[in-house]
Amino acid sequence: MKIEDIYSNLPTLETDRLILRKITVNDMDDMFHYCSNDEVTKYLVWDTHKSIDDTKAFIDFSLERYETHQLSPWGIEDKGNGNFIGTIDFITWDTKHKTAEIGYALSHEYWGKGVMTEAAKRIISFGFEHMDLTRIQARCFVDNIGSERVMQKCGMTFEGVLRKSMFVIGEHRDLKVYSILKEEH
Repeated sequence: MKIEDIYSNLPTLETDRLILRKITVNDMDDMFHYCSNDEVTKYLVWDTHKSIDDTKAFIDFSLERYETHQLSPWGIEDKGNGNFIGTIDFITWDTKHKTAEIGYALSHEYWGKGVMTEAAKRIISFGFEHMDLTRIQARCFVDNIGSERVMQKCGMTFEGVLRKSMFVIGEHRDLKVYSILKEEH
């Protein structure tokens, strides 16, 4: 299995409440809404978007990744109102070792409603069923309780803390690591 096998035409995935699909330029305003919120970006590795140009740059980057068949994000759309509310993706995929890592961001208005858990469960299933994965992991800063709860609700097992393993915004940060194996899914 090669990355191009999946990312040459990133499939649209659905859950009860969500559509996971390619990002488009039409998502710019909704994406800027949550990417410009300091609460949303507090635990992420990218800076808060200061202007719509920051959001446009990310969308352009994503569109280029779709075109070149590289790892790229799914946009999360609320089926109920059509709003673009976040992103989720495999941020790494090692085809030789059949492992991958997921990452995600969600609009503050949707926190605590099980939305990200629903999206994460869907791409975890997709990874095991269509990407020939054996292991999927996720990491979060140790004080990111919300993200840790998503991992737990997805059936992931806590593996430990990677001490000072990421240098972000001028400091080294500790990361919690969770994973799920195909046979546990």
